[in-house]
Amino acid sequence: MAPVSPADQHALVARLRRAGCVWAEDETRLLVEAADGPATLAALVDRRVAGEPLEYLLGWAEFCGERIDVDPGVFVPRARTALLVSVAARVTGPAATVVELCCGSGAITRVLARRLAAPRLLAAVDVDPAAVVCARRNLAAVGAPVLAGDLFDPLPAAWRGRLDLVVANAPYVPTAAMALLPPESRRYESAAALDGGPDGLAVLRRLATAAPTWLAPGGHLVVEVGQGQVDRFRAVLTEVGLVPSVARDEASDAVAMLGRYPDDMAGARYEN
Repeated sequence: MAPVSPADQHALVARLRRAGCVWAEDETRLLVEAADGPATLAALVDRRVAGEPLEYLLGWAEFCGERIDVDPGVFVPRARTALLVSVAARVTGPAATVVELCCGSGAITRVLARRLAAPRLLAAVDVDPAAVVCARRNLAAVGAPVLAGDLFDPLPAAWRGRLDLVVANAPYVPTAAMALLPPESRRYESAAALDGGPDGLAVLRRLATAAPTWLAPGGHLVVEVGQGQVDRFRAVLTEVGLVPSVARDEASDAVAMLGRYPDDMAGARYEN
């Protein structure tokens, strides 16, 4: 489209700022770049002022240096999840077998595929059909299949006991706190990608309980949790036989928790 005049751009910035957009200048620039004409730009700004997430308007989100396609309703990757990616990459050696559960757009797998040394297997899983479609588009370039289903259910039985890393940004918002989320999350993102049940750990508890069956000796489960959930989830990991540890990034208010499957448990899963 033709360049937007400085006066018109200033007016757009002011309108977005009045609507509560903290980064109004940046958002204006991105919306101008995304529009193919004045009418399209006006419609995009109207939708943003109404509260629709910027990422849905652009069709993508920036995450860990990657431009990730994001379709309406699919969970938008957050900057805080960069900690989860860094921790997962740090504990995973070369030629690793990696599966991402609750993958949403597939952003974590996309970044790990670039960071890990020659992974033997990368795959992603989500129960939401819209997320599966979106993730397949994002992961086609790295050759990672996206399976539809609940947690470990769609994985081949041959993968049991062979995964070096299971990573997940599963829903962990307590149901009662859903009403406190920013309106753009509450109104536009899938509730199933956010609502973690009464204490926020309903999905994570199921994930942790099943993980020892799928992890290889020395393998890791790496997930994101809330600041107030660390002690409870540490107890969950310990109870299922995983060795817990915690990583924090105070700047982004992020917490990643790890559960390591002990090497000496290799035969224990088959004894009972």
